[in-house]
Amino acid sequence: MLTASPLHRLSAMNRAASLISAGPLTLALLIFAAALSRVLPHPPNFSPVEAVALFGGAYFARRGWALAVPLLAMFASDLVLGLVNGGIYWRYFASAGYLLVYACIALSTVLGFGLRGKVGAGRVLAYSLAGALLFFVLTNAGVWAFGTLYPHTASGLLAAYIAGIPFFQWSVLGTLVYSALLFGGFELLRRQLPALRAQTA
Repeated sequence: MLTASPLHRLSAMNRAASLISAGPLTLALLIFAAALSRVLPHPPNFSPVEAVALFGGAYFARRGWALAVPLLAMFASDLVLGLVNGGIYWRYFASAGYLLVYACIALSTVLGFGLRGKVGAGRVLAYSLAGALLFFVLTNAGVWAFGTLYPHTASGLLAAYIAGIPFFQWSVLGTLVYSALLFGGFELLRRQLPALRAQTA
């Protein structure tokens, strides 16, 4: 019977330890805390959705974790909202809009890869605006394509976008606020805690 060499066992232990090291654990806690803040009263579309995706994409060294953690965090917050709000929210889980939101999270995480090693106030601002715009374009197109509120014509699509504009301002503001909290907060933590200065997940 083949047995793992001490070197292989040590390598496996190091990989396991890296999964729970300070960096990735802190990133995950910040993302889950931001996602669960959706339970608190807030204006429509004032949400951390895009910010957590960009943040995960920017800082998790392993792209699999960068994609998985924001999606899991948003799913956990959706479950909590379902328990709090009952039937109306549970029906949302069966809608095409629900899947489209998660597609936006994944796409925004990929967008966040462009911030790796290049995090700065100006770039975070630009990427946050781009993420909010991406969310606006895709989710309103989804409402038009999969719903019955608007005719499936060019004028119907335009009407869907016009109707979404009042919500877009809150989406932009929410993305900017949560991006400032996540990126700014983590940078402050990294200055205080050397263990957080390297990407370790």
